[in-house]
Amino acid sequence: MYDLLKGLSIVEVSSFVASPTAGLYCAQMGAEVIRVDQIGGGLDYDRYQLTEDGRSLSWENLNRAKKSVALDMRSAEGRELAVELARATGQLITNVPEKSFLSHERVSEGRPDMITVRIMGWHDGRQAMDFTVNAASGYPMMSGPVELGAGDPDGAPPVNQLLPAWDFITGAYTAFTLMAALRNRDQTGKGGELRIPLGDVAIGTVANSGAMAEMLYRGSDRQRLGNAIWGAFGRDFTTADGKRMMLAALTNKQWAALVEAMGLAEKIATIEAKHGLSFARSDHHRFTHREELFALFQQVIGTLDWDTLAKRLGDAGATFERYRTMHEAASDPDLVTNNPLFGPSPDNPSGFEYPAAGPFANLPAEERGKPHPAPFLGQHSEEVLAERLGLASGAIGKLIDNGVVAGSDAPESRK
Repeated sequence: MYDLLKGLSIVEVSSFVASPTAGLYCAQMGAEVIRVDQIGGGLDYDRYQLTEDGRSLSWENLNRAKKSVALDMRSAEGRELAVELARATGQLITNVPEKSFLSHERVSEGRPDMITVRIMGWHDGRQAMDFTVNAASGYPMMSGPVELGAGDPDGAPPVNQLLPAWDFITGAYTAFTLMAALRNRDQTGKGGELRIPLGDVAIGTVANSGAMAEMLYRGSDRQRLGNAIWGAFGRDFTTADGKRMMLAALTNKQWAALVEAMGLAEKIATIEAKHGLSFARSDHHRFTHREELFALFQQVIGTLDWDTLAKRLGDAGATFERYRTMHEAASDPDLVTNNPLFGPSPDNPSGFEYPAAGPFANLPAEERGKPHPAPFLGQHSEEVLAERLGLASGAIGKLIDNGVVAGSDAPESRK
């Protein structure tokens, strides 16, 4: 953890992926992030996969370095406490619907500089999740084997992605939006509500990538390419010892490195002469004639074992990587074990020890610090209510007795 956001406190009332991700990124940069959940856990508290003790590994990793307050937000008193916490803090991240007890109008009463950053589904208020906005984005109809063709003319199936990319992009954009709002408040004194529709993040990314303009310009859908890279040279190949690997050349320098490593200069020159063109400085030509080039590269790669190939590619400065299963990646020395992004396992609520990721940013002049654990649900309820709302211990005790507030759900052996 870094301390770049030290002194900033944020209340987070959220669930699932996008909203907790925004809070996580802020917490990893030193902000105090107070996550408020329903007593017993919110909608994502028991999200798969669960340990034998019923602890969600997803929840644990999306809520590292945060504080946890557990309230009965089904009750009027619990909802009012959540509103008061957000108002007293001044910054709220949430994916609770706008027409709810956490409406900006309600939270900002008496606090004109209140900032509410709200993640929503679609811009018109319809519900959405990563998997549904992905269906609308068009990408699943461009993914998959070449033989499926373009679009869906013959009922060819969509190919979904496993990574909830729109959720994570939305979470990062939410954190950025909060920082922009804070800067504006510093300059103008004004707060406000900022809404971030998940669907707009998806379709806006389609536009920003140039894909929307491309489809409108061509007047049709892009063909499916399997594992080939669109508009450049790159694909998966198989070595003599059965290892699958990915090659990529998006620049002329990367292409030259591949040609050198494979010893293919003469054969490629023959293809160039046949077509009357040069691959050395043209992504377009390399992509257009990809199948001919793929076959040539596979002939060479198919005669080499992975270790030999990796050395040749590495010595030439080529861009490549071996395919790993996610289980392999999780224990890979280069990706995890020797990567300073990961620190020693903190005291996780699950009790399971594993490498924990810190902030993705690398500040060479600063110590990244050790990863912090996620809290037990309700672990900081009493502390936060006392510090943020000035409630005395007796008042907090009464709220606990009445079931409005709950303390830590840690087993007795870990309290």
